[in-house]
Amino acid sequence: MVQRGYHRPRPPSPHAIKLNLILIFAFFFLVFIFYTRQWHLLDDQQKQQPFFDEHSQTDRMPDAELWDAPLSYGLRSCVKPTSRYKAATGWDHYMTVRSNGGLNQMRTGIADMVAVARIMNATLVIPQLDKRSFWHDSSMHSTFSDIFDELHFIETLQEDVKIVKELPQELANVPRARKHFTSWASTSYYEDMTQLWKEYQVIHVAKSDSRLANNDLPLDIQRLRCRALYHALRFSPPIESFGKKLVERLRARGGKYIALHLRYEKDMLSFTGCSYGLTDEESEELRIMRENTNHWKVKKINSTEQRLGGFCPLTPKEIGIFLRALGYPPSSLIYIAAGEIYGGSTRLLELTSRFPNIVFKETLATQEELKAFTNHASQTAALDYMISVKSDVFVPSYSGNMARAVEGQRRFLGHRKTITPDRKGLVEVFDMLENGQQTEGSSLSHIIQTMHENRKGAPRRRRGPLPEMKGRARLRTEESFYENPYPECICASKKHLG
Repeated sequence: MVQRGYHRPRPPSPHAIKLNLILIFAFFFLVFIFYTRQWHLLDDQQKQQPFFDEHSQTDRMPDAELWDAPLSYGLRSCVKPTSRYKAATGWDHYMTVRSNGGLNQMRTGIADMVAVARIMNATLVIPQLDKRSFWHDSSMHSTFSDIFDELHFIETLQEDVKIVKELPQELANVPRARKHFTSWASTSYYEDMTQLWKEYQVIHVAKSDSRLANNDLPLDIQRLRCRALYHALRFSPPIESFGKKLVERLRARGGKYIALHLRYEKDMLSFTGCSYGLTDEESEELRIMRENTNHWKVKKINSTEQRLGGFCPLTPKEIGIFLRALGYPPSSLIYIAAGEIYGGSTRLLELTSRFPNIVFKETLATQEELKAFTNHASQTAALDYMISVKSDVFVPSYSGNMARAVEGQRRFLGHRKTITPDRKGLVEVFDMLENGQQTEGSSLSHIIQTMHENRKGAPRRRRGPLPEMKGRARLRTEESFYENPYPECICASKKHLG
């Protein structure tokens, strides 16, 4: 019996079923097309992402870790003489000096000669600057007062050493003892040299660099060296004024900046025999230059061994990889403290592709402003020195005279951040990158950051000679006094502050 009110449902027609299936298929097809398109767009964006994307290498590090000076533990510069130190008196013995080398070799050499004059009870005549070295000014005419504030130098050291601008007229033609003082000499050596005063009233010193030992000198002599270098040897007013103006312009561009001492000039590559990444023609050009430079003693150099030993300047590409791995963003402002880069803009592109915000003196100043410094290598080097000392971060690609001098002064001024690349260790890492065993990214960053955890300019005592070295050869392996004047010129106790 059929129940009242009940109607059997009619089965769907084949046409309706077919239409529903088509609609369902169309819906899923559209969903598939939409997400496929989105995936391709994302893939294209990743492929087109610039090499210097802010987050392509590492997670963004806190600004304090990148820019702040390392903890100094309350250490401060101290250069005041001890209570045993006596003021200079007028001496009738005179010392003339020819300062040799580039700017910073001359600066540290002059500071040494101030101390030597004190030890030998000599009146120091304002030094003559080197005009024969390969690193000289092309103008060949720079004098002491062109680069340094002569009056300030004399007055600042008046309690330490008597300094005169020139020999008294009556001594201009008297016989002189011409001396090549030994390198890294002790105070007793110079005390013995005072025997020369029995026969001569004037001693001429032919070379000034590295004439005093790094260690085991009286505290007052070490502090005198610091007063001479960091207080007395101020640059001439035109250099000081222009240098400060360039620093102000850098600050106006980005606030914080890195000073990169990029030693990738032709003469440095030729001198060190480093040709990694160069063409055969470039390598040959450097070899010929080395052969033709008479006072470069070593002519045959194995470039591969030099690089593996960590004795080569880092290339622009290597510096770019290094800074990115440390966490510096591509937007970082970098000042290049260097001469003309070998290979020009083409080779520099390997750095600017990672850090496009790079500036030189030529981009900070007008041609008219720079005209006064044209062909005066020591004066332009002085500008680089000033900008480097005042930077938030200093990074040298090679440990030459300027790198050591800048690091030393930054330590003296409060241990400002100075990152010294471990070139030997980095070569192994860069070769892994080259061979495809490593890629740029978080893993590489971890390796490089760990490698440089203790290479950021934090306080430490000056390193002594390598233990395996014997005799005078060990002195070459000591850390330079001017690279790290701690502990003599950097103190913790307030009673020693200078």
